[in-house]
Amino acid sequence: MPVSGGWRILIVESDAGDACALEAGLRRHGHEVAAVDRGSAALEAHESVDLVLLDLELPDLDGLEVCKAIRSVSCVPLIVVTARGSELDRVLGLQAGADDYLVKPYGFRELMARIDAVMRRVRTQRRLGQAIDHGPLHIDVKSREVSLDGRDVGLTRKEFDLLCLLASHPDTVISRKRLLQQVWGDSWSRRTVDTHVSSLRGKLGGSGWIITVRGVGFKLGNA
Repeated sequence: MPVSGGWRILIVESDAGDACALEAGLRRHGHEVAAVDRGSAALEAHESVDLVLLDLELPDLDGLEVCKAIRSVSCVPLIVVTARGSELDRVLGLQAGADDYLVKPYGFRELMARIDAVMRRVRTQRRLGQAIDHGPLHIDVKSREVSLDGRDVGLTRKEFDLLCLLASHPDTVISRKRLLQQVWGDSWSRRTVDTHVSSLRGKLGGSGWIITVRGVGFKLGNA
């Protein structure tokens, strides 16, 4: 069952028939729906919604680039819904920042289950927003304090912001561009990220805490 009042969902789909069918189904489940058929329109509309359903086959922009562009500036939940079904396509979609990946043709019940799962994770993260626990790593967002196995870890302001951003999205690869924009305001070089990542690894006692995904960015790991 959807939450009371439903969510605001943006459909990014170039096939008019698929878009209409999806929109009708989502509205029956109580959600507010907007639909666009171009990537450029998605880049303008995503800020006002709770969830994005993104097809990768778009007439103006490649869907992966749209996904990366949205993820570089926003944490809005995003599910790729596409006919591209190879393992490489799935990997690229998830690395681009998608929270989930669903291949056409699919069952509407499965889509709803995946939407519910993604939104449930988002609600949990927001509810627990004052503290993030990842194994023995504890981050107190309000006091800006970090401990590992009960031991305090002293971090600079930027080190804390970097770790907090990665820990807030533990299953997502965060691009260097997004890290620069959200932690440094996009006013520093790529080497700045690498330097802070190296420092964080040293303070946490292991390189496994922050995993480098070559050519993409970084994600939180487990030492």
